[in-house]
Amino acid sequence: MSALKHEMQAKKNAEHSFLPKTSNGVKCVTDISDAELKGRRVLVRAGLDVPLDSQGVVSDLFRVRRAIPTIQYLSERGAKVVLLSHIGRNPEQTNAPVAQALKAYVPVFYVPDLLGAEAQEATCALKDGEVVLLENLRKHYDLEKAGDEEFAKKLAALGDMYVNDAFSNSHRDHASMVALPKLLPAYAGLLLRDELAALKEALNPPRPAFAIVGGAKFETKDPVIRTFLEKYEHVAAVGAIANDVLRAKGYAVGRSKVSEHAPASEIVSNPKLVAPVDAVCETSEGQAYTKAVGDVGADDKIVDIGPDTVALMAPIIEEAKFILWNGPTGLYEEGYTDWSNALAELISKSDAKKIIGGGDTIAVLEKSGVALEDLGFLSTGGGAMLEYLLKGTLPAIEALG
Repeated sequence: MSALKHEMQAKKNAEHSFLPKTSNGVKCVTDISDAELKGRRVLVRAGLDVPLDSQGVVSDLFRVRRAIPTIQYLSERGAKVVLLSHIGRNPEQTNAPVAQALKAYVPVFYVPDLLGAEAQEATCALKDGEVVLLENLRKHYDLEKAGDEEFAKKLAALGDMYVNDAFSNSHRDHASMVALPKLLPAYAGLLLRDELAALKEALNPPRPAFAIVGGAKFETKDPVIRTFLEKYEHVAAVGAIANDVLRAKGYAVGRSKVSEHAPASEIVSNPKLVAPVDAVCETSEGQAYTKAVGDVGADDKIVDIGPDTVALMAPIIEEAKFILWNGPTGLYEEGYTDWSNALAELISKSDAKKIIGGGDTIAVLEKSGVALEDLGFLSTGGGAMLEYLLKGTLPAIEALG
């Protein structure tokens, strides 16, 4: 989809024929009257933790585009929008590349300061409708991570209202997510509202339902896979966690990545669990071959599922009324995306309701050639999405209540 089409879609979204409250009952920005918004400084906790290329330029605009509707909604109603966000894990990283990416969609000022005089002066000088992006919250990561109340109070002094639009970080009990909304009138943004509305259905999906779950460590996916096995007709394990399933079933996995903790027998023996029947394997010399899972050798590293596994999933996808997918099928960062792409093609043709999440998954799909609008709801969260599906809420959502 072109940048122009994304911009048009963002504007369309900002015209809002939206429900007034989120599915979790917390208030949304659409509950605030235009008169209350005009001239007020609104702190928007955005989810703009985006990847950068080797030149320091934002390489994936998915989260940037999804942040635009809330920013536009507030700006068009005369609010003074103050964006708070983090990027990366290095406190030396700045939000300058994020500001540059945002400027393709909305006028935004960037201030390389967070708690100092420059930030205070900039937020006080804002005119109605203007937008400012402050510096990386992780400049003060120890305080942010600890949920420090004094840090939250300093952030609160920069605004009159608070809006959480960072679903991707809502599973973290950080200061900007949990402590800050307790200090100001707090609301959900349009992105957060839409995420919760979509994911609520996944808690009790239309039947038959199919979940596809990938990831690197089985122990982190174990609870949600158990939940899905109770609520979904089929649950497919892909990515590195599929290696754990195969090993627990007694198959050799060679040099493949495996988790420290193996899946329990009641999981791998569950008839609802769909395990790979073939795999793309890479030798130590870098040659790739497709093999039946029973033929994986000591020198092989499993890097993706194979065509027979995709064929096994095809009728399940065709019959499903609800499909949830979180995690690529293979090592996409090493170029193994063919069978993720094939799976996306099948899912795009399904009439089922679809939710797809996880930054890695979205990154693969954006380059797959499959029309994103045919893939249903694309979530900005990976870990947040799975934790919400496991618990039905998140710390930052509770903080809005």
